[in-house]
Amino acid sequence: MKNKVRILFAAVLASAMLTGCGEDPELTRFRQSMDEFCTKVSEIDSSINSIDAESENATDELLSDLDELELVFQSFAELDFPEEFDYLEELADESSECMTEAVKSYHEAFSNGSYNEYTAEYAKEYYSRAYKRVQIIITFLHGEEPDDADLSIEYGEDGEEQP
Repeated sequence: MKNKVRILFAAVLASAMLTGCGEDPELTRFRQSMDEFCTKVSEIDSSINSIDAESENATDELLSDLDELELVFQSFAELDFPEEFDYLEELADESSECMTEAVKSYHEAFSNGSYNEYTAEYAKEYYSRAYKRVQIIITFLHGEEPDDADLSIEYGEDGEEQP
């Protein structure tokens, strides 16, 4: 959950960096969409963290929040990134796909009134992958190169970075 707070902070910082005098409307819309995405993720995260694990409705509440989170990630994937950030759209799509797989697997992990630890671990991995991709996007929006051993950056024929 701490990662989500970092992502939210980074997104807010990225949106602040994207603002400026004479900013084009496309960039303004994108910044607002990123702000909305981060706000919704933060709200859902708060809701998940406030679930009483001892409550008999805890599983239903968790799955409902995860369903909502999946919709937020799907909306994120539908964002039209400004031209200078087009290369990040595929990562946004991947983050949504990972979240969809995570939510589907969490539903399976809690199906039939039981709990399947292995399916839950699988779901947790995809959940982490979804957030990792968002973290990478935000890092690039900051104009930085992610410091991640699992990330490779390709360079085009012109020597320009092709993330």
